[in-house]
Amino acid sequence: MPVALVTGANRGLGLEMARQLLGRGYTVHATYRDHQGGLAELNHPDLCLHAMDVRDTRAVASVVASIETGLDLLVNNAGVSDGRWSRIEDIDFDTVTEVLNINAVSPVKVTQHCLPLLDRAGGGKVVMLTSLMASLEDCQSGKSYAYRASKTALNMFTVAMKNELAERNISLLLIHPGWVETDMGGPNAPVKPEESVEGILDRIEEQTVALSGRFVEYTGRPLPW
Repeated sequence: MPVALVTGANRGLGLEMARQLLGRGYTVHATYRDHQGGLAELNHPDLCLHAMDVRDTRAVASVVASIETGLDLLVNNAGVSDGRWSRIEDIDFDTVTEVLNINAVSPVKVTQHCLPLLDRAGGGKVVMLTSLMASLEDCQSGKSYAYRASKTALNMFTVAMKNELAERNISLLLIHPGWVETDMGGPNAPVKPEESVEGILDRIEEQTVALSGRFVEYTGRPLPW
């Protein structure tokens, strides 16, 4: 039975990811920061719940140490939006630092701690939930300064590590889930979580070391850097 770790799985895409992975026969280690949210209702024998703030190095290390098997799949889903400031003058740089820490630095930290588990499984797949808003080429409207910068940094971290991890049979996938109807995406988003996650899991299934570092939408469409 394959084993997956999904961060930020108490709601939205993370919750749907945990649900669908369980349906595909995975043992799922699902993390939440403060509240279990929808995870408490899944009630599945192959679901293991962990309280973990991705910013907390000790918490990350503790959760990873509690997983006694190898790890076939790591989904770095936990993330936050930013202040949506309307002017440069309005930017709150304490918020910028926090967004960069959660969205860009923490996924790399979690990946670093999970490497022994991925090695134990003989390699595996690491998924970074990124965004089309990370694209330099696509940034026409601007704004969303911290969120855009955090996801662009995450993309660079991922591409920078892909060759090193390929030597360990670990493949990295940068995926944009689409504009999804979640708390972050809002009620007007055109994509349902079920559709997005189904597409993400299809991309994970087809992912190989040769494809490591690709930047795609949940549909498989390549995205501009």
